[in-house]
Amino acid sequence: MLLALSAGFADFTSASIVKPLVKRLRPCRDPITALTDINRVSCGTGYSFPSTHATDHFAMAFFMILLFYKRWRWIWLWAILWAGTISFAQVYVGVHYPIDVTCGAIYGALVGWLFAFIFKNLQPDFVV
Repeated sequence: MLLALSAGFADFTSASIVKPLVKRLRPCRDPITALTDINRVSCGTGYSFPSTHATDHFAMAFFMILLFYKRWRWIWLWAILWAGTISFAQVYVGVHYPIDVTCGAIYGALVGWLFAFIFKNLQPDFVV
């Protein structure tokens, strides 16, 4: 349940609070960048900074890493690879700048850490 809550919290705060405050145009909507941008997907609605995809996936990745790293040694590699691939894809298709996904990843990692911390403190005898 807290995994879903971490993604939901990251999504809501990123899309509904930070993006309207920053109001950064997507690369595909920017008048200068759009001239050289290759449209691989539709541009999307809303603003660019931070990438909500990166925020959500890194929140889930860090939550899982911090909960399961003792049992599954390699979870950190696969979780970061998964979230990083999603983030790279946002830049590749031209809907985000690299700084959008970098900041989204950092914020998502902090949210994932927060919810893992909450989970571990709600169940102090939790062992995986």
